Amino acid sequence: MKLLITGSSGFVGNYFINKYKNKYNIKTFSFLKDETHTLDCSDIDVVFHLSALVHQMGGASCEEYEKVNVTQTLQLAKKAKESGVKQFVFMSTVKVYGEETDSVYTEKSPCTPEDEYGKSKLKAEFELQKLEDEDFKVSIIRTPIIYGYGVKANIKNLVNLVNKVSILPFGNIQNKRSMVYIGNLCYVVDEVITQQKSGIFLASDDEPLSTSRLIELIAKNLDKKIYLIKVPFFESLLKLLKPSFYKRLYGSLEVDNSITKEKLNLKNPYSVEDGIRAMIKE
Repeated sequence: MKLLITGSSGFVGNYFINKYKNKYNIKTFSFLKDETHTLDCSDIDVVFHLSALVHQMGGASCEEYEKVNVTQTLQLAKKAKESGVKQFVFMSTVKVYGEETDSVYTEKSPCTPEDEYGKSKLKAEFELQKLEDEDFKVSIIRTPIIYGYGVKANIKNLVNLVNKVSILPFGNIQNKRSMVYIGNLCYVVDEVITQQKSGIFLASDDEPLSTSRLIELIAKNLDKKIYLIKVPFFESLLKLLKPSFYKRLYGSLEVDNSITKEKLNLKNPYSVEDGIRAMIKE
């Protein structure tokens, strides 16, 4: 099967290509280097679209998110459909549901995104589904935080912190945060392509983690002795001074992807412990 991947040099693209290069005939496309009108999709069976403007801590404009996540996505999808591509796999995000909450998101939860990133991804999902017909399947995969070897951003910062500091004020945090190990995510993608299934899918590890438990697992695989303590007023102070940081450490964002597992008849190949171990030790 011939596969076209965008965003192939990114974290997920890199892993997918290394893992499945013997299964698929893989071609890559970069929006930074190439023009959509020069792209030849005539011999492509499936497009796996990873390229995106992801959540920016410094913020990006509404127009930037629209251009990359909506306009470019639709240009590619229309080109693919015109060329006879059978399936378009779109990497989306749980940000389409909204922000941290104590309820559990599922494939069927209502979508009320709050930030420009989530709004742009939801709009792209909506427009892509309009293009779908019996000859052009659209498969949307929503993910929470993705982690694994080579991960950057918040998870990498947390690993670095645990590596450097033995006593941390993150004891007894009882939040629930779903994440997905990159091996589990790419397994879902592979199954969606193999089974030629369309619709909305949710990728997630089998169990959510609290921030305290995540730090403990990271420390265990770093062979680090760590002490998590509960500091009076630390939580409320953080909430006041660094609300976004507080949200990431104490907020819950849990998903239940039972519908996806049932639809694809799959079980995650890796446990949370397997994923954290691979992230630290690979």
